[in-house]
Amino acid sequence: MFEQGLVLILPNEFLAIRFACYVIVQILPRFVSPVVYGLRDQTFRRYFMLIRDTYTTAFVKNLIVVLVWITLSYINSTLVATFFRHQTFYEDPRYILFIHMVINDAIQLTVTITLFVLSYIFYKINVSFCCFFILVAVFTTRNTPVNLASMAIERYIAICEPLRHSQICTVRRTYIVIGWIWFICVAPDITDLFVTLATESLSFFHESVFCLRQNVFKDPILAYKRQAFDIIYFSCVFLILVFTYLRIMFAARALSTEKMSAQRARNTILLHGAQLAMCMLSYISPSVEVVLHLIFPGRILEIRYANYLIVYILPRFLSPIIYGVRDKKFRKHFKMYLLSNRLRFRAVDPRNNK
Repeated sequence: MFEQGLVLILPNEFLAIRFACYVIVQILPRFVSPVVYGLRDQTFRRYFMLIRDTYTTAFVKNLIVVLVWITLSYINSTLVATFFRHQTFYEDPRYILFIHMVINDAIQLTVTITLFVLSYIFYKINVSFCCFFILVAVFTTRNTPVNLASMAIERYIAICEPLRHSQICTVRRTYIVIGWIWFICVAPDITDLFVTLATESLSFFHESVFCLRQNVFKDPILAYKRQAFDIIYFSCVFLILVFTYLRIMFAARALSTEKMSAQRARNTILLHGAQLAMCMLSYISPSVEVVLHLIFPGRILEIRYANYLIVYILPRFLSPIIYGVRDKKFRKHFKMYLLSNRLRFRAVDPRNNK
């Protein structure tokens, strides 16, 4: 009846109405069951978390994760070393924001992989240590999108306000911006610790738990607060990225002399958008895990592992690509640093002295 009424009102949109009704009536309700029973039901959630791998599978998964961490750590440390070896970089706000994100991602990756490995070795860890790991992971995860927004604004000023760029984007102001990034990312989530200290007994912090945020910060109000701040953060960052992209695109059309520079800046912001989209996956990943578990009931461990790689590790490969590979200036010095290290290694190799 409802579908027929809409068709009478909008006769030219019959197919669109039929498709929308199908999605709302037939598909959308199927997402409710996983949320109601998979995420809210404590018994199901406890069983969902207690499933474990065999020894061989666990060893292979941890080996892959650790090898990825070693690879990314080497890349990130090389980027940081290249940055600090050349004064031209740490006097440029663009590269200061970039290296801040690289260091932030390196910390986030180290903490999450440490938790991943500990969950296989000990399964449960002390609540106090878990609080520390969870808070550092949350702070650094929140930092990434806000840092992306700051970098997009810097590119917008460089392209659309080139004469004022050196006055607005100074080194001192860049470090102030980084300080504000940490403040607005730490302040909302540090309250989780204060609420837990106020509501839980001291003996709770001597217990051992499977280290998940909801197992440590258990007050339901904290979950609602977390959802609200997630929406606020990512909505603001998304709007900033869209605004800067459109303004740079319009500037590229108007300024024929700066078209190549504007195009590179526009492509960089597009990559920031892709990185933001990957970061946002961490906030829907629990629901996606439950839905996929219902579709593939015998593959929950593989789903959880793939989800971890895609949501927490893959986005960290983008930062080196955006500046370490695409940026000509940084790529030039990056290659020089790698070449100098190779020559130094050959010089100390004892086989070369024979």
